[in-house]
Amino acid sequence: MATDVYREAFKLAGTIRDKYLRAVTYAKIGYYMYRARNSLYKEAFKYALNATASIETPPLMVKALIEVASYLSKVSPSTAKKTFHEAYELILTFPQPLRDDMLVSLSERLLEIGLVDDALFYGHDIEDTVKRNDLLLKILRVYLKKGNMRKAYLIVGKIQEEPWRSIGAIETIKEHLKREEFGSAIRVLSEIKSDYWLGEAMKEVAVYLKNSDVPKATYEKFVDIALGMSGESGFDVLRSLLIGLAVQGEIKFVINILERLSKGQKEEILLGIAQVIVNKEEYLHQFLDSVGGENFDKVAHVIMDKLLEGIPSEEYVPVVIKIGSRSSDDAVLVKVVRYLSKAGRFKEAWDFAEKVRGNYLRSLAFGSIAVEKLRTADIDGAIDAALEVKDPRWGSWLLSEILTKILELEAEGKVKEDIEERAKAQRKFWEGE
Repeated sequence: MATDVYREAFKLAGTIRDKYLRAVTYAKIGYYMYRARNSLYKEAFKYALNATASIETPPLMVKALIEVASYLSKVSPSTAKKTFHEAYELILTFPQPLRDDMLVSLSERLLEIGLVDDALFYGHDIEDTVKRNDLLLKILRVYLKKGNMRKAYLIVGKIQEEPWRSIGAIETIKEHLKREEFGSAIRVLSEIKSDYWLGEAMKEVAVYLKNSDVPKATYEKFVDIALGMSGESGFDVLRSLLIGLAVQGEIKFVINILERLSKGQKEEILLGIAQVIVNKEEYLHQFLDSVGGENFDKVAHVIMDKLLEGIPSEEYVPVVIKIGSRSSDDAVLVKVVRYLSKAGRFKEAWDFAEKVRGNYLRSLAFGSIAVEKLRTADIDGAIDAALEVKDPRWGSWLLSEILTKILELEAEGKVKEDIEERAKAQRKFWEGE
């Protein structure tokens, strides 16, 4: 009975007028006959290849060869490889961009059926950088999934362009981490050239180390390997690692490591941490408490600048007050005053403004309070703030500016926040007298 079914399928397949569909149908019949252990499956594939050879349109013939070879791969791998190669040789005769598109299709099909090495071989001939590198990343992911780290490393080496190279490196690093191959992870890290992607890679490392609950000795291993690397690449790896760990809350560990570095290196890493830890309010207090000496004001500058980029939040007021309480730098205090004024915390802002000694910066501090007072329609409060600058020149300038802004508010219903810019212009004018 089964033989009759297959013979009938053969007969009906022969009536299919579309040569592409006829070829694919014969291949399907051959595959299912093979699964049913029907010895006539070879004949079905012979019909499939003959139908493919009769297709007059070369791109369509290639598509048919790829489909037939895909079914053949489950039956006769060696014959399938010959058929795929036939498709490949035909593709090489095509003009661009069709040539690259067909090579991508061929390689992707080889990936799907597990012929990864063949996909890599044929993918080498893709000329378009984007298409080639996209394919190489897909091949890389298959090697990583199979645990073939040697081939994965070779793929990363073949990718020269960014961001594909760094993306591939990061995915390879993540797999090394899962396998606890920390030395290999560091080796790949050291070859990332882009500062941005190196930072991204180290974030992955830091998150892994934190979430995997590995002992601190593992952290130390990464640090020791980075310290042992020569030149700037070693420091870049170390800097990115320590910044990543700090953002994950490993403040104490990072501060202890910084004591082993030079003054300049320590400062650079602290400032790098300050740039990103602002978004981790839960760790910000601990970080500030861990920084002392002249580095505190440098770190405070960075943090206040980042905070002032956004909308003032009551959540960060304790952090700002802590910075103001510990800082003796007038420029930092001005930023603290500006933030607190914007947050409507005028009493605290006033207290810190009174600590500012330089006449120019004092005018900026009380100017910030005055402007925010005007925003709340507190004209008397704005004038009182302006009068707190006792220096005859700067006090007169600030009072003039605030009176102008009162009229500005009356006429336009809003106040421009340009005290600092106008103060700089005034100082330049006086310097030129």
